[in-house]
This record gives sequence, structure tokens and C-alpha cells, in this order.
Amino acid sequence: MGDGRGTACRAPTTLSMEPRYIALYRSGELKRRAERLEARLAFCDICPRECHVNRLEGKRGFCHSGYLPIVSAVCAHHGEEPAISGSKGSGTIFFGNCNMRCVYCQNYQISQDWRGQKSREMDFPKLAQEMLYLQDELGCHNINFVSPSHFVPQLVRAVLEAVPLGLKVPLVYNSSGYDSVASLKELDGVISVYLPDLRYASERWARKFSHARNYVAYARAAIKEMYRQAGELVMDESGVAERGLIVRHLILPNRIAGSEESLHWLAHEISPTVTVSIMSQYYPSHKAKDKRLLPRTISEAEYDEVLRLLDEVGLESGWVQEMGAAENYLPDFEREGHPFSLAAEMKR
Repeated sequence: MGDGRGTACRAPTTLSMEPRYIALYRSGELKRRAERLEARLAFCDICPRECHVNRLEGKRGFCHSGYLPIVSAVCAHHGEEPAISGSKGSGTIFFGNCNMRCVYCQNYQISQDWRGQKSREMDFPKLAQEMLYLQDELGCHNINFVSPSHFVPQLVRAVLEAVPLGLKVPLVYNSSGYDSVASLKELDGVISVYLPDLRYASERWARKFSHARNYVAYARAAIKEMYRQAGELVMDESGVAERGLIVRHLILPNRIAGSEESLHWLAHEISPTVTVSIMSQYYPSHKAKDKRLLPRTISEAEYDEVLRLLDEVGLESGWVQEMGAAENYLPDFEREGHPFSLAAEMKR
């Protein structure tokens, strides 16, 4: 297990492959999947909320999102795991709104201000162009969809638009883990790298701090499906991910994250060689300062406990953030051009 975001525990695998979504496009399967997913928006069951509103007609459920995707920021991001950011950055598309309500969300400006996000709806040709801009103009290693769980049909439609324009880099699905297995199955072969959170081991804390019922059950089922599709992390000769699963686990104060149970589950139910990213960057953002168990950053003792757990359960593949990372990872989505300051990006 590497320290910080700079080293991986496993030597890169030399492999260069064409993303499978290109073959899906050629066969017509990508179009069929886009159509199936869009049909489900008429009685929306895209995420575990299953609000059953008609988003095709602009009705909005828990995520406050209609038919068009909401794109809050597009940038080359250098602060992800080394296998995602590489040397040129990850081509990150931050979707607005969310299907969770985490009281400590660092992206709360775009995840929980749905009134402010309505003006950021983007049509599919424009989103496809943004993807090509990240790939061709900025030279990013991948397209990284952040908070995509409520926009799966829109994601596939945008890829369908982008492939004939020359899209050819791996696609990253960067989610909270609160995903529908039925929706994930439509992404088989579309997504190259899955980057989910495993946020909690307790349904009680998931409801209390993220307003997400049955989060643990849904996230574990989603991670199993992601692993079935993508398997172990595979990197090219430069150490950049080409496919595979990376599971993020954010350490929360007062053992709220249930790290012991979650890490044991990963080692025994997924694989002892699954790649994990242990994050120490918790900061009491948004409403967290008012919550009795979450008003502070994590302690050295809490951090050291999770490192001991990694050794105990035998998880050796991945990365661990160093202590003191909390304030380096705070975005500002009102900042012109890039939600992260240059100084913060350089620290990562």
C-alpha cells in the first residue's frame, strides 16, 4: 500500500487496449443501451431512489434533475489517484445535483444547490464536445464522470455522440456507491474504470448523515457488479489505469465510516487484491460542524487504526492519503476556470 497519492503498491501492467465502448458503438449496441436507459427516465428508476417521475417531461424527483445533464465544471484534474490523474490529469466532468445528501459534502455547492444548478443544463452535442476538448486539447488520460449515478442515461447518450467525433480514452465512473445494479449493467463495456466510494458499514449512519436508505446494501451490490465488469486494476506502461476497480474509503471521525467492517468485507467478499484508496481528507464542510459526531477532522489515532486494519485484513493494493490532507482537497465551484486552486493541485 503506497503512502499519499504518489505511489502504487503494484508494478504497472503493460497493456494498451481500445476501450470497449468503441466496439459497442460500431455494433449498434451503444445506441440500443442509450435508448433503453432513456426510456426508463419516463418512470425514473435510474438510481436506488426509484422516484418514478417522468424526467423526459422535466419532472424532478429527489435529485432535482430532469432530462438534460447538469454539468457544473469541466477540467483537467490532477488530484485523483495516481493511476487516474497520471501526468496530464484526468478529464473531469462534475455533474450537478446528487442522489445523496451528505451533511459533510465537500461539493455541496453543486450537489445540494439544485436551484443554482438549473442554469447549468447542457445538451448532448455540447457535452460530447467538452469530452473531446479534455481528450484532444488538454491531453487528459481519461474522461472522469463525477457523481453520475442519477445521470447514467445522459452519460451513455453523450458517449454515443462523442465516439464518431473521435473519443477514444478510457471512461471513469466516479460515484458515491449509491448506484442501481440494473443501471450499472447497461454500462458493461462502456465504463473502463470504476471508482466508487464505500462510505459506510452502518445503515443507521448512512440514513442519518447522507439521507440514503439501504446505502450499505446498494453500495456493496454495486461494487460487486463493478468488479464483475472491470476486474482488477490494469495499468499501461506509464502507470495509468486502463480498466479495473478502485474502491475509495473515506475515514470519518468517531468510526462513523465503519472502516473495520468495510475493509473486511472488501477483502473477503471482493478480493484481497482489490485496489483501495484510503482517504484522510475528511473536513467538516457544509452542515457537519453542527453535527455532534462530525465537527472535526480525523485524529492521528483514527488514521493509524485504519492503517493497522489494512495490514490485518491483508489489503495491499492501492494508496493511502497522508495525514494533513483535509484542507488541500476543498473545492470552490464558484472559482473561475477550475474548482481547485493551482496551489492545492500542486500539493496532491
